[in-house]
Amino acid sequence: MNGRNVATWRQIAANKMAMAGGAMVCVMFILAMIAPLLSSDPGAVDISRQLQPPSFHALLGTDDLGRDVFTRIAYGARISLLVGFVAVGIATVIGILLGALAGYYGGWVDTIVMRFVDIMLCFPSFFLILAVIAFLEPSIWNIMMIIGLTGWMGVARLVRAEFMSLRNRDFVLAIRSLGASDRRIIFRHILPNALSPVLVSAALGVAGAILTESALSFLGIGVQPPTPSWGNMLIVGKQTLGTAWWLSFFPGVAILVTVLGYNLLGEGLRDALDPRLKR
Repeated sequence: MNGRNVATWRQIAANKMAMAGGAMVCVMFILAMIAPLLSSDPGAVDISRQLQPPSFHALLGTDDLGRDVFTRIAYGARISLLVGFVAVGIATVIGILLGALAGYYGGWVDTIVMRFVDIMLCFPSFFLILAVIAFLEPSIWNIMMIIGLTGWMGVARLVRAEFMSLRNRDFVLAIRSLGASDRRIIFRHILPNALSPVLVSAALGVAGAILTESALSFLGIGVQPPTPSWGNMLIVGKQTLGTAWWLSFFPGVAILVTVLGYNLLGEGLRDALDPRLKR
């Protein structure tokens, strides 16, 4: 690790917001990792344990079918994190490729890419996702693909702006004068210097993807039962809100902590990595 990377990590470690967000994210990662180690089966039905409140035998209580809420939240964490990372990964790859082409070449390439971005931004993302899902089978894989394919526009605009500011720098002109190909210049020399805002956008994008998946599952067109998801757990909680508060409270807290963690992490990374924000 070179001196620049060490200095960057020190800046991030010194940022309390980034560390608080990172701690929340780590808690959810640990919860997702221990899910297979839990003795309870997230789909095991036991009517004799129906709607038991939180206790020593069921830390977060049980639902209307006697299933352990803590186990289902742990498995739901795996679903949410999978959706968040895969969807943001798809969006980031598309955004980087299109943004790099538009920012590096400019001219008619930039015009075509940015007009396409403008067209995509005309449609509200959530309603666009609803419209697409209406024609597809609701599944976790379809949700990840759709969120990713409708969430790349912000990344493309960030990467384009960074490439436009870097493409005429002295180090790029020197590399070009040595006969380096456009592909080498884009991916080996410019892109590594343009990734800071992309990392911030990705952290915030994971939070948005998790919220979108939870909302779709809550509406019944996302992850389908019996697969546990925080969104479809809230449906059960909504039906028994007056008698079993824990069914809504704990999945809601899981969504809150995860989304808040990624938002804090993204804001902290922005403060640590953006030299214009340093006092």
